[in-house]
Amino acid sequence: MYTYMERAFIQISFLMLFSATSLNPINLFYEFDKSSKLSKGGMTIAFLCTTGFLLIRWFQTRHLPLSNLYESSMFLSWSFSFLYVISEVKNQNGLSGAITAPGAMLTHAFATLGLPEEMQQSTPLVPALQSHRSMTHVSTTLLSYATLLCGSSSAISPLSISYGKVNNYSVSSSRGSCNRYGTSPNISSGTDVRSFLYLLPPNSRKCQLINRLDRWAYQIISLGFSLLTIGILSGAVWANEARGSYRSWDPKETWALVTRSIHATYLHIRITNKWMGEGPAAAASTGFLLVWVRFLGVNLLGIGLHNYGWLT
Repeated sequence: MYTYMERAFIQISFLMLFSATSLNPINLFYEFDKSSKLSKGGMTIAFLCTTGFLLIRWFQTRHLPLSNLYESSMFLSWSFSFLYVISEVKNQNGLSGAITAPGAMLTHAFATLGLPEEMQQSTPLVPALQSHRSMTHVSTTLLSYATLLCGSSSAISPLSISYGKVNNYSVSSSRGSCNRYGTSPNISSGTDVRSFLYLLPPNSRKCQLINRLDRWAYQIISLGFSLLTIGILSGAVWANEARGSYRSWDPKETWALVTRSIHATYLHIRITNKWMGEGPAAAASTGFLLVWVRFLGVNLLGIGLHNYGWLT
């Protein structure tokens, strides 16, 4: 019974994520109320279905379902959906779905289609993970991954928009024509971006979209940076409890410090520069790659102390 329910939740959530991923880029630049409602509903249903899947696993195994790469990937997909729900409740600006939906769908597809069937079965925790501190560390770290990936994507997006089109108007002006504070009244946190952009001239519309993405990227990376810091500190406490030392310079621990340093660089550049520009975008794109290296690279190579649940 539980197996059938899991499969139903997984299939429904993937279909909803695929639909939302297809609709959100359209909703970002065109004002179609029906498709916007469909994409929001799809993301909400996907969040609920993924939550149901995780709860079933939790009920079956009596622990937070983070015992292998499959469950961690599904938790990461859930984190993207959760971030979308929180962003929509707080801001309702139409931007979060275009960033979070692809991440949720791709990690969901990787878990269900890219991993072997035997790994997708529920398994007991290895002794090293049988600790409440370890679950706190892993869950906080995965939430930081989703947050940093969304923030990094938002920080990179303005560069492509600078030389793209908004609502079929070509915008090729230099980046110097926009600054962080915009060339027209700023969009408040509760304003629907798509509705507001329709009232502006094409070039000003582009500037407002860039500025909104820039502010959202800064806020979300700041949150992800804080979560990653908490994850690293809680991991050090857990390591001392399990192994008798706070750090062992394991590959994943080393990459965690590198990832944190890169995002700290982004925050520093973003705070000190008046224009968001290529500098913060380069730091954000590097951080984007490093998060994936840390999440998948160590596990796929099967090295170090953090490769729990891979093919071994």
